[in-house]
Formats: sequence, structure tokens, C-alpha cells
Amino acid sequence: MSLGTTPRLRGSIAAAALALGAAALAPGLAEAQQQPRQQRPAAQQPAQQPAQQPAQQQPASPALPGQPAAQPGAGPTLVQVKPEPSQTDWTKICGADENTKAEICYTTRDFVSDQGQPVLAVAVYDVKGPQSQKVVRFLMPLGLLLQPGIRFAVDQNAPTPGRYAICFPNGCFAEAIGAKDEIITQFKKGTNLNVSVQNPMGQEVTFQVPLAGFGKAFDGPAVDPKQLEEQQKRLQDELQKRSEELRKKLEQSAATPR
Repeated sequence: MSLGTTPRLRGSIAAAALALGAAALAPGLAEAQQQPRQQRPAAQQPAQQPAQQPAQQQPASPALPGQPAAQPGAGPTLVQVKPEPSQTDWTKICGADENTKAEICYTTRDFVSDQGQPVLAVAVYDVKGPQSQKVVRFLMPLGLLLQPGIRFAVDQNAPTPGRYAICFPNGCFAEAIGAKDEIITQFKKGTNLNVSVQNPMGQEVTFQVPLAGFGKAFDGPAVDPKQLEEQQKRLQDELQKRSEELRKKLEQSAATPR
């Protein structure tokens, strides 16, 4: 599998799998993130957001995958996610950059809600060569403010800022380029990765991502290509299965008399 030409534009293998299933998953994401009144997609939000209205005048913000809609005036929301069931652990993938020939490895995993709905993916890149660097990248759900960017922190450590790079129908990529070695060490030793963003009403939402197994995968050998192919197939089969289940539920809901 080609890693592309520049580490900044490459997504994780988990994100790539999600992208392949975007057409099937889009209805589920749309239903989970349905807003009480029509608004422009996050990718079209102006760079300068209007001032936040008083709490008593705010409508409820749209729900994130697996979570109820936040009520006006509510405090920060904590969204706990769990590993994608079809992935047994974090996956390390290595290859050579097509232009610079530098070795690039990235350790990645998908995370879902309690209902099994895709929420986000995490990938930590280790680029070795003349321009060695570490990059932390996320595939975030739609319906979040882009302008503030993101902040992520392992357990109680100081947060690191990141910015959004590009959006697709199934989510938006956010990243922190040039991550320090101490941050990677925190990933290896930590319990939870807390990723904080803002919803359309300017309220903070923090996704709590379990880090169990990350250090072993990051320091260990890359996955065997055959094993990777099997893992991709399992993930695709699981995504297709969920998409079919969602389609049947939507059909049953539409056929139910109101």
C-alpha cells in the first residue's frame, strides 16, 4: 500500500478504511449529528465565528456519535470511546516515501462509540531521514468548529495544540506536526488520550481515547502485509455489516406509521 508523497497528507490505515466506507456510513453520521435547524457544514464555517449568545438563548447543540445532544448552558462534555472491535490492537505500518525514500512508520487505531458507530481515528507518524519528525494525526467527526483547532493531552499532562488540515464526507483531519519526543513518551506510558474540540455552540467536547497497547505497537515491528490485508478486510466487512443494519433500521423507521 502506497504511503503517498508527503507525510502531512497521508491518513492512517484506519482512516483510509473509513474513507472507503464513507458512502455507506454517511447516513449514520448524519443521523447522529442531526441539528435542530439547518446550518452550514463545518468545512464552510467562516474563519471568524460570531460571538456566543447567552446560554438561555442557545439552541441545543447537535449530538456527536453515540452521545445525546448537549443542552443549552451545559458544561464540557466527556465522550468516552472504545477500540474498533474488528481491530485486535494498535497497528504499526512502515514504508518508504515515494519521493525522499525516507522510512515512515505510523501506529494507528480506530475508535467507536458504545453503539459501535465510528467516532475517530488516531495515527502517530515516525518519519526517519534528513527531515526526521513525529506527527500526531486524528480523523475527527463532522459537526465541530474548525477555527479553534484541537488540543490533546495524555492524562493530566499539558495539552498540545493541533489544527485542522482538510475535511472529507466522513470526517476532518487534524494534526500536530513536529511533536516532541516527550509527547510520544507520554503516549507510550499514559492511560488515556484526551482530545478536546468545540461544538457549533462553542462548548468544549473532550474525547477520551484509551492508550492501552500503544507503546508496545509503536516500539515493536511493523505488521506483516498479509496480516494487514486481513485486518483491512475484517474492518471493511464490519463496516458493510453495520451499514446494512443501519439501512434496514432506517427503512423500518420510514415504514412505521406516524
